[in-house]
Amino acid sequence: MADLSLPPDYPPGHDLLAGRRVLITAAAGTGIGFAAAKRCVEEGALVLISDIHAARLTEAAARLEAQAKGRVVAQRCDVTVQDDVDALFATAGDAFGAVDVVINNAGLGGTVNLVDMTDGQWAKVLDVTLNGTFRMTRAAMQAMRGKGGVIVNNASVLGWRAQQGQAHYAAAKAGVMALTRCAALEGAELGIRVNAVAPSLAMHPFLAKVTTEELLSKLKAREAFGRPAEVWEVANVMVFLASDYASYMTGETVAVSSQRA
Repeated sequence: MADLSLPPDYPPGHDLLAGRRVLITAAAGTGIGFAAAKRCVEEGALVLISDIHAARLTEAAARLEAQAKGRVVAQRCDVTVQDDVDALFATAGDAFGAVDVVINNAGLGGTVNLVDMTDGQWAKVLDVTLNGTFRMTRAAMQAMRGKGGVIVNNASVLGWRAQQGQAHYAAAKAGVMALTRCAALEGAELGIRVNAVAPSLAMHPFLAKVTTEELLSKLKAREAFGRPAEVWEVANVMVFLASDYASYMTGETVAVSSQRA
């Protein structure tokens, strides 16, 4: 019997995205975005990665280029700046001709109780996490209009569930879920599918740096498997939603969690 408290073996690619042109935000570093980019490359996609951190982005592109079947393109983008978003899609057009899949991974968290939260702390999280997803989704739908495509948003189980100190992040992620549903209805008329994933706890080095060990232990204990997800386990679901296997799904938020959402 499989021991579900241990991560499974990393699965091989099956060309689920062969020839697809994929744009991913916040794809530098060690988190879900880079894992999604790596999985898309392994599934045969041409990938454009973006991030606000230029040095980490260059390093991430080099790592992906080493295993890619095609070219990996990288461009810095701040999703809170419309000009950056426009330039990102222009680069995608120049590099690939069009975009078939957009994965909106950019988001910003932080822990502060609402009673102590400043307007600036609230606004910054909302601008990156919700407004940034709106800007990217709007640009993606404009670019895909007339030919179709897929948008996959990164939400969170906190869009459904409460956690102390996370009012701004939870509100932003609930907004991403609502945006996903509404965009999906409009997208259906344009041949565009829009879905989201909602991870519970996906472990990577950056999360460990900004979260206390005490909180991580509590969150792990809530998971049925007694462990956090590997970032690539979340990325696998993103790939599924981007692929033809999810052809009848739109407006859905899929929990990537081993607990009841």
